[in-house]
Amino acid sequence: MATRHRLAGAADLHSHERFLDAALAVLMDQGAAGLTVRAVAEAAGSSTITVYTRFGGRNGLLDSLYERLFDLLREAFDGLPPLTDDPMADLLDLAAVYRAFALESAARYAFMLERTIPEFDPDPAVRGNVIRDSFGVLLQRVERVCPPDRDVVQSAYLLWTTLHGLISVELTLRTRSRVPGWFLLPTEEANEPMYYAGVRAMITGLGLHA
Repeated sequence: MATRHRLAGAADLHSHERFLDAALAVLMDQGAAGLTVRAVAEAAGSSTITVYTRFGGRNGLLDSLYERLFDLLREAFDGLPPLTDDPMADLLDLAAVYRAFALESAARYAFMLERTIPEFDPDPAVRGNVIRDSFGVLLQRVERVCPPDRDVVQSAYLLWTTLHGLISVELTLRTRSRVPGWFLLPTEEANEPMYYAGVRAMITGLGLHA
């Protein structure tokens, strides 16, 4: 994979992972704004020059972190139950895992799917690979229920944007004062059923069926 960061050899793998663990800790503790070379180096108990040497600079470090986060999402998908004879239930299982992953860390989720650092644009090779890998899990499940006259990729994309939109709004509203009479209470009891109602509505609207 062609990336902007310097790939570590086998002997350096442990050290490489230590920096990524540090970067993830900084992101989850301080948000994207805290992802400076100095902050990550300090969290890893190392020096800024080591970060530059290993990753080629801040963008290389952020590329590696971006890739790591999608690896974590794929690991979450790997924990899905095996496919069953009920494709719709299988889609809802994926939707549940995706939401749980997002809610576990809003900062992590935003770094993956929003431009939380304006000057950082993930390496195209990294971005293409991680999105194909993660999106492929959804694509596989949509393909099982997609009518022959519909485009599978388009249907999967529309379903994913529904998941993403509902989650993004939920995360935003959880951080703001509620407008009386509008929106949902910032509770799991209010948001979870609304999420599944929205997902089911998009599935129905796309004509996806077993």
